[in-house]
Amino acid sequence: MIRNFIFVILIAATAAIIGCAAPKFNLFPDAAEPLKEFTLQGKGKEKVLVIPVNGKISDSSREKMIGGIQPSMVQEIVSQLKLAEKDKNIRSVLFKINSPGGSVTASDILYYEILSFKQRTDIPIVASLMGVAASGGYYISLPADSIFAHPTTVTGSVGVLFLQPKVNKLMGKIGLGVEVSKSGKNKDMGSPFRETTIGEEKMFQMLTEELGHRFINLVAEHRRLDIKTLGDISSARIYLADEALSLGLVDKIGYLDDVLSEAKKLAGLPENAKVVVYRRTKYPDDNLYNTAAMKSGAKNISLIDLEQLKELFLPEAGFYYLWQPAVSIEFGS
Repeated sequence: MIRNFIFVILIAATAAIIGCAAPKFNLFPDAAEPLKEFTLQGKGKEKVLVIPVNGKISDSSREKMIGGIQPSMVQEIVSQLKLAEKDKNIRSVLFKINSPGGSVTASDILYYEILSFKQRTDIPIVASLMGVAASGGYYISLPADSIFAHPTTVTGSVGVLFLQPKVNKLMGKIGLGVEVSKSGKNKDMGSPFRETTIGEEKMFQMLTEELGHRFINLVAEHRRLDIKTLGDISSARIYLADEALSLGLVDKIGYLDDVLSEAKKLAGLPENAKVVVYRRTKYPDDNLYNTAAMKSGAKNISLIDLEQLKELFLPEAGFYYLWQPAVSIEFGS
């Protein structure tokens, strides 16, 4: 384990050095190309749109070491919803969610956009929770008419994290310091360059609890759960599919084909109705289990996402609807 960790750090350091020293070449197209519709299965005019939600929820775009700009998850999903709204043949939307969550604001934006889309169009929405759909990954499923869990789904983690990285001890060891002039005693609260005071800890805890209450209240509103169940859920623990079903966090347990059948049923579509996705790249043998959605046009390039590496070991300070143990580094394009 330690050897693997050192190996990853060495690769990241080497990549960073090369990135600083070498000129930038735009060898591969970025995600500026428009989204296109691709058919996964079925036929006819009326369609079910599948929108994959993979990885950490964020409203920040990423610059790849090679491969241009990758749009943020929020930007990409909102773009797909706007396309769907213009197409009168889109009769149902299926969100395939495999996410540990992300920032509070990004998760809340997606929740709002999905709910608003549903209210404007009256199009039924179903959510399919895959391997991990925890915290913000569950939060964005709340507007769905029906929430399915895969038999092995991990969900829940209904709560908030406040992360504030600290470097003051390391700086002290190497003889570095930061002098701060401030106009108010709380102006630099949360600073990575000093210890947090007891008073600041209380303020951060209060803010965290308020955001946690927002999450719990939305779960109560959409899932109509009793007080006892909400009390259990507010511990922010995770659940497997069977327990999530018994608590009322999800409506059914099933495979992706079952969720697709539900999406067609809610829209009054035949079983062989067309199933489509919006992507920028055509893939051979494309199907429902293809997770590609926000990638640029570069294919078969195995690269480390340095932004994710940085977030894993030195996360950006802020409030998160996130189950942090499920955050991973993406390898590949």
